[in-house]
Amino acid sequence: MSIAVTNLTRIYGTQKAVDGISFTVNKGEIVGFLGPNGAGKSTTMKVITGYLEASDGSVQVCGIPVRDNTSETKKKIGYLPEANPLYYDMYVREYLDFISNVHAVPDKIKKIEATIAQVGLTLEANKKIGQLSKGYKQRVGLAAALIHDPEVLILDEPTSGLDPNQIVEIREVIKNLGKEKTVLFSSHILQEVQAICDRVVIISKGKIVADDTLTNLQKGNKEDQSVLVQFQESISKNALEKLRDVQAIEQLQPTNPPTGQTGFKLHTRNPESVRKQLLELSLQNNWNIVSLQTESNSLEEVFRSLTNQPINE
Repeated sequence: MSIAVTNLTRIYGTQKAVDGISFTVNKGEIVGFLGPNGAGKSTTMKVITGYLEASDGSVQVCGIPVRDNTSETKKKIGYLPEANPLYYDMYVREYLDFISNVHAVPDKIKKIEATIAQVGLTLEANKKIGQLSKGYKQRVGLAAALIHDPEVLILDEPTSGLDPNQIVEIREVIKNLGKEKTVLFSSHILQEVQAICDRVVIISKGKIVADDTLTNLQKGNKEDQSVLVQFQESISKNALEKLRDVQAIEQLQPTNPPTGQTGFKLHTRNPESVRKQLLELSLQNNWNIVSLQTESNSLEEVFRSLTNQPINE
């Protein structure tokens, strides 16, 4: 496993920013790290990368303890911090040459050109960093994180400031990198997480509140699931009230008067049972079901239920 966080705690003065959290990330896995502002995401990432020391607990990167071998673990990690510090008076190639020297990158000229192409900086490579848009500055930071070919990528808000086209391009870069590297990245854009991640770790008030695949998380809220059903015929709401395991029934509007179709949303904690009952009931009454599906919770709904606050609070 590439990242192993065990009972990690980080205290600032009297504030416990990270409170005894544990999770792992395996090689070739892309994991989204989510949480409200101030939840402890950036602090955790800084401890993993060795920029902050843990108050308690341990972190290992590629089997190497970070606390005792910071210089060795930094060789394994490519880090794009949220602030993305850059030297604005340096040219793009000049800056990447500087970073290559820091990491003692072999055949650095070839590697610099390959990385510039990889992150889509070719047309901007002859400019000073200070002349670039925020989106291209972000690409320079990503290039710097990749230049030494690390095994682990830690990306804190990697698509911040990018326009929609750039977001799609960087998304593809990250997905391709995830085929060979371990990627842990945070984002406030939930659509990005859904498009890129294999798994999500959600932190709130310094504690892990979820660690699972997106599919399982979206199915995991048993308190509020629903089944959507559309009948070819005009069916009354009363005809469905005898169904077991149904907490509430909503008739979907608008109905479709020209064909007489009717639709319903059935709130339940047991969608499989309700689906089976609907099929049996339709056979008994010779009803025709046009569509029948379970409605999953969106990632935003899962996030809100676990953290009890909107994504940008």
